Amino acid sequence: MHELKEKLELAKTEIAKALKTIDPNELKDRVTQLETLMNEEGFWDDNEKAQKISQEVAELQKIIENWETIERDCDELLGLVNDISPEDDPKGAEELHGMVEKFDQKWKDLVITSFLSGEYDKNNAILSIHAGTGGKDAMDFADMLLRMYMRYAEKRGFQVEILDKSVGEEVGLKSATIMIKGYLAYGYLKSENGVHRLVRLSPFNTKHTRETSFALIEILPEIDTKSLTIDEKNLRIDTYRASGHGGQSVNTTDSAVRITHEPTGLTAQCQNERSQLQNKEHALKILSAKLQQLMQEQQAEKLDDLKGGRKEIKWGSQIRSYVLHPYTMVKDHRTKYETPKVQEVLDGDIEGCIRSYLEQNFEAPKADLS
Repeated sequence: MHELKEKLELAKTEIAKALKTIDPNELKDRVTQLETLMNEEGFWDDNEKAQKISQEVAELQKIIENWETIERDCDELLGLVNDISPEDDPKGAEELHGMVEKFDQKWKDLVITSFLSGEYDKNNAILSIHAGTGGKDAMDFADMLLRMYMRYAEKRGFQVEILDKSVGEEVGLKSATIMIKGYLAYGYLKSENGVHRLVRLSPFNTKHTRETSFALIEILPEIDTKSLTIDEKNLRIDTYRASGHGGQSVNTTDSAVRITHEPTGLTAQCQNERSQLQNKEHALKILSAKLQQLMQEQQAEKLDDLKGGRKEIKWGSQIRSYVLHPYTMVKDHRTKYETPKVQEVLDGDIEGCIRSYLEQNFEAPKADLS
């Protein structure tokens, strides 16, 4: 019990440090300001703006509640450690160990949020999947990854909206773009950006040989299109008829939209909505995010040039491998994190991969109660 007490006291200290960064009182002040704004006459006249403010209030209240709860739980567990004797109450001591394990998981999940203070971390995420080399296996892998991220979003309580989807001729998909909506969605998912590799016995050839296939994941934050001025003269807007599997029409009008920013060659498309106007709005959001990212990358390149250059990331230099044969393992090549639970990961349990990336790349209070 002495060891448990030391670990909980360490957690209490680290929680106090995290609270200085999070500053619940500042968050409460923000909630008060927004609630005052919500009570003003005409607040709901701008429905989109009103919904964003309402969502922010709900998210801030959840953050405050989570941190107050974890602080209270830590204090209660410390009290139980002092009250329970393993010799006099072995069953109670065993239950306490289980409670501390659950607290440990809650604390580790919550502490991740203290890493996420980037400019766009709070934003929704635009996630695109592109099948790479590997034929049918690659298109099937792309479909597996789409399912994985949709399951992850579901477990996180995020909403998912499919913006664009191009299915394979016989199996899987060539590409897909989805919007994952939720507080800190981009902050969590930005670590997924890069090339992913699948190694398995192929179900698509008669010999079932061991095959390697690739898929590219691109992650962008959703940004306010009003925050980035785009000269419409530089845009080429093409419309076409959205198609389903096998080329079957899912729409009788040319509602799908592809926008090209001619100075950079960047493109964005959307075909999921019935309305051409809605598809255009979604495509503009994606294009704005791509332009914002390009500007940041160009600035980073200037800094890297001053520092003596950087290594290029080329197609095939995977960030993560999913191995189904001759053994089972998921390995993140950036952080060296690995787990044999491949099926659980493909079912959306990517928390370990995300946590390892954030812990490696950012400094924040950590407590290890395992």
